[in-house]
Amino acid sequence: MAGEYELLSTIVNPTDLHKFSVKELSQVADELRQAILDNVSKTGGHFSSNLGTVELTVALYAAYSIPPDKVIWDTGHQAYPHKLLTGRLPRFDTLRQHKGISGFLKRDEHELDAFGAGHAGTAISAGLGFAKARDQVGGSERVVSITGDAAICSGMSWEALNHGGELQTDMMVVLNDNRMSIAPNVGAMTRYFTSLRSRREIQDAAQMAKRFLENMPGPAHRIAAGIRHGVTHYFAPEETGTIFEEMGWEYIGPVDGHDLPSLYDIFCHLRELKLPLFVHALTVKGKGYDVAEEDATKWHGVSPFDVEEQEMPKSAGPVAYTKVFGEVLVEMAEEDPMVSAITAGMPDGTGLNKFAETYPDRYWDVGIAEEHAVTFAAGLAGGGVKPFCTIYSTFLQRGFDQIIHDVCLQKLPVRFCMDRGGLVGADGPTHHGTFDLSYLGMMPHIGICAPRDGTELREMMRFMGDYQDGPTAIRYPRGGAPDQLPENRTAIEFGKSEVLGCRGEGKPAATIAAIGSMVKEAWDAAGTLAEEGINVCVVNARWAKPIDIEAIQPLAEESGQLITVEENVQRGGYGEALISELRDAGAAGFETKVIALPDRFIEHGTQAQLLNDLEMDAEGLAGQIRSAVKSRS
Repeated sequence: MAGEYELLSTIVNPTDLHKFSVKELSQVADELRQAILDNVSKTGGHFSSNLGTVELTVALYAAYSIPPDKVIWDTGHQAYPHKLLTGRLPRFDTLRQHKGISGFLKRDEHELDAFGAGHAGTAISAGLGFAKARDQVGGSERVVSITGDAAICSGMSWEALNHGGELQTDMMVVLNDNRMSIAPNVGAMTRYFTSLRSRREIQDAAQMAKRFLENMPGPAHRIAAGIRHGVTHYFAPEETGTIFEEMGWEYIGPVDGHDLPSLYDIFCHLRELKLPLFVHALTVKGKGYDVAEEDATKWHGVSPFDVEEQEMPKSAGPVAYTKVFGEVLVEMAEEDPMVSAITAGMPDGTGLNKFAETYPDRYWDVGIAEEHAVTFAAGLAGGGVKPFCTIYSTFLQRGFDQIIHDVCLQKLPVRFCMDRGGLVGADGPTHHGTFDLSYLGMMPHIGICAPRDGTELREMMRFMGDYQDGPTAIRYPRGGAPDQLPENRTAIEFGKSEVLGCRGEGKPAATIAAIGSMVKEAWDAAGTLAEEGINVCVVNARWAKPIDIEAIQPLAEESGQLITVEENVQRGGYGEALISELRDAGAAGFETKVIALPDRFIEHGTQAQLLNDLEMDAEGLAGQIRSAVKSRS
């Protein structure tokens, strides 16, 4: 490894960068970029965003003293260089692998992961907290928050900027402005930054300042380089940076995020200033890998790929739930002019690209602003439109109050479509959608459903499109949507389940009520048990709310045992709700068992690995059900 990464392999802590010359720091940057390419091409992960922060990270870490200085990164999509500069090169080949290092920052993974984050827009708030904690305990370390051009547009970032400007706290915010996050950025702030970058007078002033300073004799040009931003700022239009300065921040930029010597000089100068600083750095997403620079969206998150061929393999297997969702929503929009779609900065991940192209007047990407997305959808519903608010399960958590207050309380027919419901795989605990049945289930007036396969997803979507009596939510998993279950389907009715039947002979020993992604696993487990002479009946719950006790109660009482299965935490989930309602209805004569996710955050790994570890795949469920049946006998 030392031969491959001559300088990088010697770095255990960021302070090791202090021994290198600026020329050697450039070599470190080259080796960082190569290490990202070498490893992410094998493991998959966030790719183009990390290639874009290489020089920025090296320059900052070389100029500051980390530790004790602290750097707080936003989301982690751009923090692979941070991991590599904090001694994790030997384990970097385990990135996002089961029991390997995380693709995000984790406080329990490394002491220099000052703040864990997987949801955008948190870095400035957290950094401000660290800075004020330093002041309160009498510390002297510097605090830097690094955010992105999509995260900076979130409401939480602006709340933190407003508060930090008022407090006049000694800290620095670095905006990594690569003009694109996961998808093209949207909104007034994006237009503001784009306008700022594109002004010829700013670029001319920057080049004039650069030429002037480079021609200064002796060491003066190195000293002056640290104030180059000031010269540029002086010649730039009056409104440059005004929005930040009016909030109380000293604005520096725009600066070239790939000019490592200049960045190093700027950061060396800024570390001596004790005031709120806002550094605006322009970077190129995918820097150094041509195809990633050309199509940063495609190469944002990658599966393993061939470096030489520069192409990711086509996914095999059944059609993904996300694709099925996108197709059926376009079909529904063609039939109904009131059908509309909203996403919060994730048109690709939620399958809305085709909808956006086909019906641009009925499609809104609000950026990383989930709270606004929910209330915006509520307004649309109140005005007679049929909004489908499409947000990953884990990100919809951010709109919790808006769902309660602005949607459910007013019984507005907003349709929440939650992709990535359940365990999502390598992105780990910040992205697992394991709480939605619980946090939505406690809210009055909302109906919550989950399909067993792609066909049922289509049917549930069409039902939701026609349902106007209140809000509804549908959750579906990441990955393929195979239609491999019995085809004796019944029509979707509000709050009604589907009895799939028993797989063995004789009196059933148990009834399994499974929901969503767990229906297939439960059906397969029942097949395994049938071969052993254990007859189990399987119910496709379909609805987590309202609950169909009329169908389930007689089956539970006949079999003497009811087992619920869900890819959601147990507390407040479908199983607990079902058992509670059955007891309230006077049901008796059967034992109960809830199979759900444990009361802890689940680490990263493939979906199959995680389900196997938790004994929630077909084999694991068969074992749990077998034990329950034998215990009762």
